[in-house]
Amino acid sequence: MTGDDSKHLPLEDIHTAAGARFGAFAGWSMPLTYPAGVMKEHLHTREHAGLFDISHMKLFKVSGPQAVALLDRACPLDAGALEISQSKLSFFLNEAGGILDDLIVTRLGDTRFMVVANAGNAVADEKHLRELATTFDVTVEPLDRVFLAIQGPEAWAVLSRAGIETGSLLFMHGVEPRKDWFMSRSGYTGEDGFEIGLPEAAARDLVTKLLEDERVLWIGLAARDSLRLEAGLCLHGQDITPETDPAAAALMWAIPKDIRASGAFIGADALRAAVERGPAQKRVGLKPEGRQPVRAGAALFDADGNPAGHVTSGGFGPSAGHPVAMGYVAASLAKPGTRVFAEVRGTKIPVDISSLPFTPHRYRKG
Repeated sequence: MTGDDSKHLPLEDIHTAAGARFGAFAGWSMPLTYPAGVMKEHLHTREHAGLFDISHMKLFKVSGPQAVALLDRACPLDAGALEISQSKLSFFLNEAGGILDDLIVTRLGDTRFMVVANAGNAVADEKHLRELATTFDVTVEPLDRVFLAIQGPEAWAVLSRAGIETGSLLFMHGVEPRKDWFMSRSGYTGEDGFEIGLPEAAARDLVTKLLEDERVLWIGLAARDSLRLEAGLCLHGQDITPETDPAAAALMWAIPKDIRASGAFIGADALRAAVERGPAQKRVGLKPEGRQPVRAGAALFDADGNPAGHVTSGGFGPSAGHPVAMGYVAASLAKPGTRVFAEVRGTKIPVDISSLPFTPHRYRKG
């Protein structure tokens, strides 16, 4: 177990009973793997339904007459243009246009929104949002919820058997199906799936029901990482940081065109300048030759041996069947098929720039 200064999941006893191996992540003691092991957990999620405890992530409710105005200031977002129940990936940016965090914002009502923040940034995000909120007629409420993700092609069927209907909910939408519940259809695996934030007592009942279904397996952080990497999805603190802007991170698709042009969000001027001059480096997929994974932190070189960038995430892709990685390379090299070289323990391994994702997304959009 990790030291006493770690935060513990409300359902830790259930994970311990399931044979979880714990490790430290973003200040939390988290299940890394279960007895099935990372390879089986990964493939089970792609084939059936994986259950993830993501209670380390933070849910905030933002409500009040100026909720739209606050979110439009805090994020490069047109919050007022979201339909009720629509979710959108967005960001908190700093004045330099760097990504403080990536978030999912869901419109629950005319003046009510749910914001889902990453674990490692939850405290800073709350402080940031509360400071901004002082000049708006708005309430920022951090919710005390267990947060579960059910991901995979059988996720909807498994929830249906457990008494939770999902049929009308489409990808990147979220609703409040019961009092104090929040359910969205999105996820971090590239598969169809759901996240459910709910009170602890209800979560214990739901987990018991779900685990009675032979299609459901607990999945740890290790497989969550390989699943999201195959799906080409960023991990904040690795693939995107406060030093990275959305242009370099290849995430400008998440910012509406009119907001890029005229939004008054924090960091707007810096981001517009960055887009205009074009990023010096770009986030790309990386496919190492052979079976040797290339890990985060490895330096990349061009064919002449000049520094070309670095790897931000890397490992083996169980569904892809080969090593997969992501990182940043000089913009001139950021074309799929370009060959660079990663330095791994003194050896240069050939790596091809690859388009993302490595495994096709299977979201339910209609």
